[in-house]
Order: sequence, then structure tokens, then C-alpha cells
Amino acid sequence: MIQAVVLGSGTSNGVPMLGREYPEGYLDDPRNWRTRASLLLKGPTGNLLIDCAPELRLQMAREREYDVEAVLITHTHADHVMGMDDLRSLCLKYQRAMPVFTLPRYQDDIRRIYPYAFQEFPAGVWVPRFDLTDCPAVLKVGGMEIHTFVVDHGKTPVIGIRVGDFAYVTDVSHIPPEAEAMLQGLNTLILDAVRIEPHPNHFHLAAALAQVEKLRPRQTYLTHLSHDYDHAVTERELPESVKLAFDGLVLTVSDH
Repeated sequence: MIQAVVLGSGTSNGVPMLGREYPEGYLDDPRNWRTRASLLLKGPTGNLLIDCAPELRLQMAREREYDVEAVLITHTHADHVMGMDDLRSLCLKYQRAMPVFTLPRYQDDIRRIYPYAFQEFPAGVWVPRFDLTDCPAVLKVGGMEIHTFVVDHGKTPVIGIRVGDFAYVTDVSHIPPEAEAMLQGLNTLILDAVRIEPHPNHFHLAAALAQVEKLRPRQTYLTHLSHDYDHAVTERELPESVKLAFDGLVLTVSDH
């Protein structure tokens, strides 16, 4: 059995956003508290972490998850990589570098953001170690076979994934035909819908719903959500087959 755990469902600012006051009652719903977008795929023999949100340590602790076999970085915007330093405790636990799969251009970014992860230090100095590897078309981790493809986030390429009848596409403004071909016949799709109004680099709600109508997965969960969305209010207005993701959502994935 494979499970997909939504570690974070929020946009780059998170919700609640720093410096912002919210209407009375909005923050009473725990589903409106959104850490930055990330996902944990739990396979038969190991876990794949997709992106490292700034809240990574807290996300994993909240879900009582203690192990990561490898990491896939979809792209290197801050909300997707600024938690990578938290991986140092796992590097120490396993006494090895953490395998990190991503596009070649993002490997250069990671080396620039975390230069100390690739430097030598005296014994006893505790730093993360990353084994950067080009993301293959088919990634085999934790007993899972994960198919990868690339979508457009404005001018930024972003890796999407499919495992069995499940797909995860975060930070997207356009899905090229070759990626659309990977998204046919889905049971469950998690898809970017950053806000209600149009955005130049993300699907907004209407664009996401149009894509859902085109792809026709059995169930869709919208993610990378801003504070435009009040969970209970918005869900009443959505089609029956579309829901909002929330931090801690757990989905069962068929790998057949």
C-alpha cells in the first residue's frame, strides 16, 4: 500500500500570513492553517519527500513521521527548499548523504543556497549532506515506481509526479501536452489553485477547475492555497469531485 500525506497545503506566504489580521472565526478551522506546500509518499519499504518547506521539521513531527529515504525537489523557489537544512538530523541518523532528485539547473541552485552541505568540516560538526542526482523519468524509491514529468510555472519548469492512479502537480500555470498525457485515467489528483483571482504563474481557481474538467480525475484536491480560501465555505461551492487539500490529509494510492 502507498499513502500520500499532505504535509503542507499553503502558498508561499503560508496561512495565516505574517502581518495579516483575519475575520473572526477564520482561524478557528484548523484546515485554514496552511504550512508551505509539500508531500510525503509512503511506500512499502520507504518514504519519498517531495519538497522541503520551511516548516519541514514541524510537519514531519506533526504527522509522527520519522524517516525519509530520498527527496524530490520540484523546483527551487524558497517555499520549496528552505527546509532542506532540517535534513541534517536524518543524515546523522543514517550516517549518509540524503539522495536528492531534481533538474540539473536546480542542483546548481541547491549548491549555492547550501554551500556548507558540500564542504568538509572537522569531526563533530553536524551539517546536512545532499547527494544531488538528475531526476529520472521513472524514479524507484521505497518500493514505489514514480513517473515524473515537467509542467510550466510561468517560465519556471516544475516537476510533477504520478504513482499508480495518483498525481501531484504543484506550482503550475500551464500543463504541456506531454505532461497531460501522464495525467489521464487518474483516481486522485492534487493540483495547484493558488487563489481565487488570476495569477501569472499559478492556476487560480477557475483555471484549476477547467483543467480538472479536461482531465476528469475521479477526485481532485486543490493545494498551494492562499488565504482567499475559507475551507468550509469554499468546499460548499465546489463541484462534488473537487475538494480543498489541508495539512495532514492522508490519501491511499493504488499502484496498479
